[in-house]
This record gives sequence, C-alpha cells and structure tokens, in this order.
Amino acid sequence: MGCGRIAEHGFLADGRSAVLVDRAGSVNWWCPARFDSPSVFTRLLDDDAGHWVIRPDGEFSSDRAYLTDTLVLRTVFTTATGSVAVTDALALEPGARGHEVGLHSPRVLARVVRGLSGEVPLRLHYRPRFEYGRMVPHLVRQDDALVATAASARLDLRAAIPLRCEVGEAFGSFTVRAGETRHFTLAYAPAYDAGPPAVLDAEQVIDNAVAGWRSWMGLHDYRGLYREQVRLSALVVQGMTYRPSGAVVAAPTMSLPEELGGERNYDYRYAWVRDFSFTLAALWRVACTDEVNLRVGWLARSMGMNEGIVPIMYGVEGERDLTEHHLEHLSGFAGSRPVLVGNDAWRQRQNDVHGEALNAAWLMREHLDPMPPDVRQLLRAMTERAARDWHLPDAGMWEARDAERHYVSSKVECWTALDRAVRFGSHLGSEADVARWAAARDEVRRTVLTRGWSDRAMAFTAAFDTDELDASVLLMPLVGFLPADDPRMRSTIRTIEERLSHDGLLRRWEGDPAGFVICSFWLVSCLALAGERDRAGQLFERLAGRVNDLGLFAEQIDPYSGEALGNFPQAFSHIGLINGAGDLTDVDAGRHHLPPAPEWLIPAAEQSGRAAKVE
Repeated sequence: MGCGRIAEHGFLADGRSAVLVDRAGSVNWWCPARFDSPSVFTRLLDDDAGHWVIRPDGEFSSDRAYLTDTLVLRTVFTTATGSVAVTDALALEPGARGHEVGLHSPRVLARVVRGLSGEVPLRLHYRPRFEYGRMVPHLVRQDDALVATAASARLDLRAAIPLRCEVGEAFGSFTVRAGETRHFTLAYAPAYDAGPPAVLDAEQVIDNAVAGWRSWMGLHDYRGLYREQVRLSALVVQGMTYRPSGAVVAAPTMSLPEELGGERNYDYRYAWVRDFSFTLAALWRVACTDEVNLRVGWLARSMGMNEGIVPIMYGVEGERDLTEHHLEHLSGFAGSRPVLVGNDAWRQRQNDVHGEALNAAWLMREHLDPMPPDVRQLLRAMTERAARDWHLPDAGMWEARDAERHYVSSKVECWTALDRAVRFGSHLGSEADVARWAAARDEVRRTVLTRGWSDRAMAFTAAFDTDELDASVLLMPLVGFLPADDPRMRSTIRTIEERLSHDGLLRRWEGDPAGFVICSFWLVSCLALAGERDRAGQLFERLAGRVNDLGLFAEQIDPYSGEALGNFPQAFSHIGLINGAGDLTDVDAGRHHLPPAPEWLIPAAEQSGRAAKVE
C-alpha cells in the first residue's frame, strides 16, 4: 500500500520522540528511545520496513483533526456501514502539567477505537522492524501482551482483540458498533537494565495527554495576528523539543527528499545552532520565556570551549560526532536514495552560528540577568571568533558540500554577533573589548556593503564578487544590518522576489527545486518592514494556507504541484510562521523591529562614535 505523500501524515510527540501516522491509520515512523535513535517503524522510507495499521476493512473515507490545543490526533473513518473514530497519542508522564510536560516519557503509544454510528469491520496489521527495518523481531505471548524483542529493544503490544501471529508480524480482525470501544497500547523499553515497558490504560493515556498539552498551552499566550496558527506552530515546535535537555530538533524524520527521486535526503533529527536563534525568537513572540535558561544552558553545555571549528549542530544531548552513513537496505521515500543516517554538516565551518547565538541571547537578555558564567564565557568566545574569523570562507547556512565561499549571510551574521556583543557592553567585556568589537563590526559592514552588492544584479548576492542570488540575504533587515526601506535593500527584495519566487514560494537560490518555507516568511517580514504591509499580509495568508489538513508544514513545497517535500514536520517552517506573524503585528503596532540598545549597556566610546559608522 505504501505510505502515500509526506503531507498525509500527522505528528505525535512526547518530549523525547515522535510518531508519524497517516490518514489511513498506519503508523509509519517511530524512534521510541529518542528522536535520533533507531526506528521500530520505518515504512516512511521503505514499504517493508515496519508499520502498525488500524483501519476499516474495505473502502472508507477519513477526516481528522487534533483535539483542541493538543497533539492528540482523532481520525474519523466513514464506510458504507458506519463510522468510527481512532484517537492516537504518545503518553506523557501521568499528572505532568505545564513546564513538566515531556520531561519524563513513559514511551507508550495509545490508540483508542470508538464506534460512532452503525458498525464497521476493521483490521489490524502489526509489523515491527527494529534498527531502521533491518531486524525482524521475535514475537512471544507473555501474560496479556505480545512481546517483540530484537537486539537492544523491546515492544509490548496490548490489544483488546485476538491476534493471529506469524513470523515477525501479527494480524487481527474485529467489528466496532456505535458506542463500543477497543483499546490498544504499544510500550517500548530498552532490552537491558531498564525493566519491562510501562503498562498504562489507553483511555487514561489519551486523557492525560489532552490535559498535559492543554496545560502547557495555557502558559503561553499570544495576542498578535493569526493567533490560532501561531499557537499551533508553537505547540508543534514544543513537540519537537527533547525536553530533558531543551534541544529542538530540526525535524523528527530523516531522509525525506527535497526533490522526489533526488539525492538531497538528509537526517534532520538533530539540533542546529541556527535554528536555536530563530526558535528563541519564536518563543519570545508567544510569551514562552520560562524555558529560556533550559535552552540557553543546553547551548552552553553543548558548545563548550572549542579550539577548532565551532560545530553548527549537535545531538539532542549535545553529542558532536554525527557521522553520516547510508542505509543500503532501504529503498527511500518514493525511491529517493541514498537513505542517510547522521549528517556530515557537523564537520562544516558555518560562520553564521556566531550571530545566531548572540542574537538569541540579546532577545532574551532580561531572562539572562544576572548572566550565568558559562553563558557569558560562551558568548564572549563566539564574539571573539566572529571578530577573528569573519573574513574566512565557509559552507554557508545552506550547508554547501562543495567549495567554501564568502557567503554574504555568513558575514552579516558575524556583524550581528559583534553588534549584539557591543550592545551587551560591560555585561560581556571590558571597555577595550567593546571598542575592539565595535571596530570589527564596522569593518564587516563596510566590506559587505562593498563586496556583497552587485550592480549587475541590483541586489546583495549569495557571496562576495558574484551575481548569484540567495534568499538568505533577506536576513539583513531582520537582524538590523540595513533597514528594509534602504534603496539597496528594496532593490534586493524586489530582485529576489522576481527571480526566485513562484506562486508565493521562494526558492533559496536559482536551481533550488522547491520553495523553502522559512525563506518565504522572511520575504513577508521584509515586505512589511519596507512599508508594503498589505502585500506582506496577503503573502503571509497564502503561505499559511500551504499547511496540510492538520496545520503542519514540511521544509519545502513544490510551487507547481503543491507537494510537501523534505523532512516533516519542519521546525524552521513553523518558526518562520510565528516570526512572520509577529513582525506583521509589530508593524501594525508601530513597534521598531530591533529597538536600540539601552544607553546604560553601551560604553561612552561607542555612544560618541555612533555617528561615525559607515553607511
């Protein structure tokens, strides 16, 4: 049957891992130990690599939605003889509420089937395949559970129906009438030293997950434009947070293709420093500031004191070696190979990370006062690296795997690091340090304005001394490097929109196969800040309508077919929606995008030198 389209999937989370289940009732992805652990269901990448289906036996239609303010999914199946609802949730710790949600996961997937009308024959097919589909587990009946074991993993399936077992899989057929329910739970535990998997009641799992997610949502209010879309996106980003450390994964999946049948199929189950900055900005928008110390603390511990190239990404507990390898036994989504585990981008130099980290800290400065010593040490070290390394070529924020170049957005982010360090002033360094950082900042700016601009393209370009375009330069007004209504920036925005945009979706560069969602939201923000508020709002609404039926964004969208592409759901895309809505709200309220630094944060030497900055 296959797993259909990427956008057909719903997303469940528990603070450690995620499940993807399609609208036909098939669980096609679950890495139960944590986001980047080996999967037990891998149908997303190969039809034979494991799934768990509960669906009507015969023709049906389906309609689905999240229960309000939760990541609990309810799918209604309608057949010629009746209708049933299947409610799916990953268990949260019983009684966990607010900021405790997700800290301790029981690692249980619950499914409850409830008859709504008439009667509906259904079937169950359970086919676990451990280690990314490599291993067929042993199935053994033990008390009231069907236990699957292989290598270091164990799954206990408890089903309210009789099951027929074959080698490595189980089948069941049952009928549900109006008012009847059937309960199913699937619990994971490591095979050694952890005890057996948790035994939980499916109805209680659902009820507790509903209460837990709603309690978290109740702590995070947002009163700006597009409130419902923003709140859902905030919930999705929280669902992609590994709660024990505070790391946010780029996506819960791996190797979903940027182009069907193509080779750019990367593992996104890790945390990027770049995403960290935009995530904190998004949380700031939705009044979710209580977790700042957790997230900043994760960054400080993960980055430590590096003598070599600063890693741009980490495992969810701060691991650095994310060496990439191929899974040759998997056919890939829609035949898109290679299927990759790990991501060799961890080896790259990306000079943009300095600015992203400093900007995140600046946004959250009120919550870092007093500044923890490890955070201060980290920010100082990154500032010094920006001052020292800004002139070096790098792989750029799109992680080019060919030669390093002098990417303009990387230089701009080095400027951002130095600018925010100057704003922090004595909180980060001595007066001499700040003066030195200010001088380096202004040198970066002069160089970007000279070598990053192309008279032929009439735009700031991808890299120094080229005419190639890149949507990442739209960050320039968003970080305060240049006002959006500066003539050079207006020309850049216009040129990028004309040459890289189609049907409201903006590609990263010419030749990029699909629109990149967050870049499209950057365009929204730039238009709004440049005074084109009405057009920015229209573009936002077109983009916000590109989600799937559950409100979920992929990384990219084909501008011609509308097909969702890349890993799914994508934190970057949802963060783009939040920040885009926030920028529109700020513009309507007359708030400046980047307020000036308070005078007390700036040394006298910098205050008197403001007029001398190169324009």
